[in-house]
Amino acid sequence: MILTVCLNPCTDVTIEVDSLNIGKLNHVKNKTLSFTGAALNVAIGVARLKGQSYATGFMYNENGSLFEQALDREGVPSIFVWNKGRVRENYKFIDNKSMLTEVNDVGECISENKQAELIDLVAGLSKTSDVMVVSGSLPQGVDSDYYSKLFGVASPQTLKIADTEGAKLLAALKMGLDLVKPNKDELQNTLQQEFKSREDLLKGCYSLLDKGAKRVLLSLGKRGAIITDGTKNYYCKSINVAINSTLGAGDGMLAAAAMRLEQGAPLDEILRAGVAAGTATVTTFGQISFTKDKFDEIYANIKVEEF
Repeated sequence: MILTVCLNPCTDVTIEVDSLNIGKLNHVKNKTLSFTGAALNVAIGVARLKGQSYATGFMYNENGSLFEQALDREGVPSIFVWNKGRVRENYKFIDNKSMLTEVNDVGECISENKQAELIDLVAGLSKTSDVMVVSGSLPQGVDSDYYSKLFGVASPQTLKIADTEGAKLLAALKMGLDLVKPNKDELQNTLQQEFKSREDLLKGCYSLLDKGAKRVLLSLGKRGAIITDGTKNYYCKSINVAINSTLGAGDGMLAAAAMRLEQGAPLDEILRAGVAAGTATVTTFGQISFTKDKFDEIYANIKVEEF
């Protein structure tokens, strides 16, 4: 089972417009509502691939039941630490060039008691989990070292995966992680360096290995991804698809990678599955995941090369 820990859920309001005109009237072409959060997206992606996932994290009294219902529809069981207030709302505007403009809300403050409650919950759930994924941002009142506290209570046999950046990622790495999945911007932000060539990017990945990661899966967006364990390095180029939205692409990539890691797959297979799922996700508008049929189609048409 893959346990996913969502610390900062959100309601994503995705709005499609012909073009986003700042300071002027804009007409909505399409609008969708998603009950989401990075780790919840991962749980759904695992379920779409016919894997077993379980979702936990922080949730809020006023509209949290909508998230439970959304997970139920996907066949994902869940249990949350409940807090007062509402889940935050994020607005995502997509224009006719598939450019994404985001306006993110700020969530409710989480008390120390609730933080301790989730740590205890994760400690128990990890005992029956093969993989534990913690991803996404933190709500108000929660320090960056909370990532390390969560991984610190994971059972020794549980594989640990983080998808975050900056101080949160550096804190998590102190616990020793089996996989981290930054994108280029997150890698640069975490290491406070600029990387231009593939060789530079690889050196950045090696820095994360030195800090406590066993594997680094680096997302390069439409260019594909790199994976390394410090001994072998692989690159997988994505294929050209109609991009409807980049929303949730990294989470889809992580879902497939987590499943392959759980299965004991080699590095190149983790990469190939991850790129296939990430690419499949961008073909959907206003959805946070992909279909297995689209995943299978793309997976069959991409190749991995060692470098």
